[in-house]
Amino acid sequence: MSYLVLARKFRPKTFGEMVGQEHVVRALENALTSQRLHHAYLFTGTRGVGKTTVSRILAKSLNCQGPDGQGGVTAQPCGVCQACTDIDAGRFIDYTELDAASNRGVDEVQGLLEQAVYKPVQGRFKVFMIDEVHMLTNTAFNAMLKTLEEPPEYLKFVLATTDPQKVPVTVLSRCLQFNLRPMAPETVREHLGRVLQSEQVPADDASLRLLARAARGSMRDALSLTDQAIAFGAGQLQEASVRQMLGSADRSHVLRLLQALAEGDGCTVVDTCEELRLQGLSAAATLEDMAAMLQRMAVLQAVPDGGRGDDADLADAARLAAAMPADETQLLYSICLHGRAELGLAPDEYAGLTMVLLRLLAFKPAGAAAEKKTPHDGGAGLSRAAQAPSPVASPAPAPAPAPAPAPRPSASTLPPPTPPATAARPEGERLRVVEMPPVEVQAPAPVTPPHVPQQEVVAIAVREQPEPGPRERPQTATGPSRLVPNEEGDLWHQTVQQLVAAEAVTALARELALQAQLVARDGEHWMLRVERESLNQPGSRERLRAALEQAGLGTRLSVEVGTVSDSPARRNAAFAAEKQRVAEETVRNDSYVQSLVRDFGAKIVPSGIKPL
Repeated sequence: MSYLVLARKFRPKTFGEMVGQEHVVRALENALTSQRLHHAYLFTGTRGVGKTTVSRILAKSLNCQGPDGQGGVTAQPCGVCQACTDIDAGRFIDYTELDAASNRGVDEVQGLLEQAVYKPVQGRFKVFMIDEVHMLTNTAFNAMLKTLEEPPEYLKFVLATTDPQKVPVTVLSRCLQFNLRPMAPETVREHLGRVLQSEQVPADDASLRLLARAARGSMRDALSLTDQAIAFGAGQLQEASVRQMLGSADRSHVLRLLQALAEGDGCTVVDTCEELRLQGLSAAATLEDMAAMLQRMAVLQAVPDGGRGDDADLADAARLAAAMPADETQLLYSICLHGRAELGLAPDEYAGLTMVLLRLLAFKPAGAAAEKKTPHDGGAGLSRAAQAPSPVASPAPAPAPAPAPAPRPSASTLPPPTPPATAARPEGERLRVVEMPPVEVQAPAPVTPPHVPQQEVVAIAVREQPEPGPRERPQTATGPSRLVPNEEGDLWHQTVQQLVAAEAVTALARELALQAQLVARDGEHWMLRVERESLNQPGSRERLRAALEQAGLGTRLSVEVGTVSDSPARRNAAFAAEKQRVAEETVRNDSYVQSLVRDFGAKIVPSGIKPL
């Protein structure tokens, strides 16, 4: 006797044997029990989820005669009567399956519909099952519309398709539509366990998880892969042999790559990719396994007690979730997903894999790993940055760093942060912490330009004018520059500028600091306000508080949501707008530019004017 593959041997014979499609089974069973039967059904879903199987079970339910030959329409076909056995064997004369992929013309459909005028020969109902119905031509669809809308009472249509978007709406409106969903890996794994136990094939849980994941929601694919794995493993399923058959990276490789990315270790990333190349493991499967692990890490970071008890990777996911910040986890997850589509464009897939993984290291802010992994080191970095000189216009020498850190003063007695000592400045004028020194540019001597056709001035670089102090900021009617100077705003702006320059806050913590307004200070307690709730995240708030504490500015931080009238981001925008305005005014007032406009019809493009 020839061998029958698992996908056919274990095809469900009743609704009770189906797995993963409870929503469809429940609706059909209730309809059969209450005798509320529609004349046309449309089953949609990806390959291998049970569309043809549901159609055959429905045909048996409609035509089942019972073990004693006295049965009627039922939701539990007996499986032993003549109608049930003939439908399972594919020889029931009143059940017709048409493959629309190879019989898609109007002639084939008309030949099928010609049988509709004849009553059933053996059964209670004639059932026409058209598989991959979306492959039919428009003429074929039009030919079946009238019969599909008003068929004889003894005729039922069952349509199946993997692409319902290509089915005309005139057909969809005449059918009851059921969407068969891809099956969850846990459902596939449990079913494979029962199948292998029935077949008496030994298998470990790790190999079943690999097969269930590789099936991608298709039970037929899972059973076909299981057949292949049994042959590959000589009658047994082991994790190592299944990984080798699927070309999946070993679990240790994935964990090593994620740990190296969390630590910013590019050398280990490159070495591991080269090891994957030597072993011939799939780069696409590696990115897929990394994405699955990153998804578990993101869940644990958002919900610490959200792990499943039967997940073998739970301990490793928890360890990596603590080592990698949540924002980097999300970034790396997105990079892995999009990187799979880029592998085909690379010189080879392993070079593409290396570049995809190194992309996170390229986007990671400098010093972010040290700050996020060891928050107590962030203060040291800030102290060193605060001791280092800030570039200013005056060429005064930078003060030498102190040999030992001074005792941390309390926030109540700490004066507002100020930049290092520079040349004397007029009273009331303030200097930003980060300021590029102006470049001395000697204006060109006015010359008479040669006669040229009409031209356009595209871009002009202008020396940056001295920035107005906090008390001299422009007061416009609208826009970000409408800021009321106040002591708390000046203190918070300079503090945030120092933290950003020292890279003590990055990513979401930096955005929280820039968008927040300092409402009040009470000793070691800083009270901030932001407009968006999305900025007020516990992780960002804690990193900002740690940076302030290490800088000796405060040990407690509270953030509320409300209207913000002054923030470092708004001040920076106001400064940039004022510099742009001064630059444009300088260009327009330049005598040489005016002569070009007057004599040659030149035009000034404001978007091309950039302050130095």
